[in-house]
Amino acid sequence: MPLYKTIKPNKHTTIYVWKIEASLCELSKEIELNERSKKRLLSMKSKLHQRGFLSVRHLLREAGYTDFDLYYNENGKPHLKDGKNISITHSFNFSAIIISDSEVGIDIEMNREKIKIIQHKFVNFESGFIHQDDDYIQQLTVIWGAKESLYKIYPHGGLTFKNDIDINSFQIIDKKTTGFIKAEDWQKSYNIYFEQVENFTLVYAIDPLSND
Repeated sequence: MPLYKTIKPNKHTTIYVWKIEASLCELSKEIELNERSKKRLLSMKSKLHQRGFLSVRHLLREAGYTDFDLYYNENGKPHLKDGKNISITHSFNFSAIIISDSEVGIDIEMNREKIKIIQHKFVNFESGFIHQDDDYIQQLTVIWGAKESLYKIYPHGGLTFKNDIDINSFQIIDKKTTGFIKAEDWQKSYNIYFEQVENFTLVYAIDPLSND
């Protein structure tokens, strides 16, 4: 079960991407879970979600951690016991984690027509720059993934994608932009990076104060 891809955006940050091809049985091998994770895994009705959950534990191992090094705050935000920042994502047959000394968030989404139908739920400020001559589905998927990544950075929960998070202008060829969290207690800008992984869009946000 090989690691699909590793990305090193800067010297403080590493991204690990896994393509979920193994069975649930295979993914369960050599992975020890804490009690919270065991209960969570058993509560999942979808084998797809179970496989995604276990693949993340394999990514933790690739990064030198175990499930026992991971814990969550009251809003469900994951943390590592050594103080490093972590963000987690999985969608269909891909999963990814980002680990950094800086604030980070990550999301991976399949590129699907469906996103056009729900764009009114998350596109606001961004409607002014979406380019009709660019890949519309990918643009929307980047916007969603960028907002999801920033949502995961904010520690207190409760943000709305449409009103509390703005993504600045970009084109798909750019592979980067910036985004802003507009909470009363959290007015911060972040660097946003994105790339295609097969038919998926991988997006991640990094605190711009981190040193390259």
